[in-house]
Amino acid sequence: MGKAKKTRKFAEVKRMLNPKTLAGGVQKKNETKEVVKHVDKTPSALFFKYNTQLGPPYRVLIDTNFINFSIRNKIDLIKGMMDCLYAECTACITDCVMAELEKLGHKYRVALKVAKDPRIERLPCSHKGTYADDCICERVKQHRCYIAATCDKDLR
Repeated sequence: MGKAKKTRKFAEVKRMLNPKTLAGGVQKKNETKEVVKHVDKTPSALFFKYNTQLGPPYRVLIDTNFINFSIRNKIDLIKGMMDCLYAECTACITDCVMAELEKLGHKYRVALKVAKDPRIERLPCSHKGTYADDCICERVKQHRCYIAATCDKDLR
């Protein structure tokens, strides 16, 4: 005996291919979903897209991996920033970055020594935790006078 052929009923196939069911049902015209958009307020210091607060002497916020990168490539931190920006620079480092360097331990003692240089200005943090990336992002968003120096793709 051979296999019995199973034929699909035309109504079942038609029901499956109905475009109204494929699109997720019919939406009535008067029932539209309203999407609430949260837009950050534009600071008054921005003139179109030009930031008027940002000018020499530049205040540069330094991240942990930027210090490690400068040590690895044997670049003086302050001199390298001045060569890059062609202006006077004030290097700033937050307490979170210092705490992150201290947590990294004995392997990064040279980076900690560079960070404790008296030419680098220390900025106190008022938030909980020691996650440096969030700290730098919030500080740059609040005060538009900083440039973030980092090698992190997420922070760029």
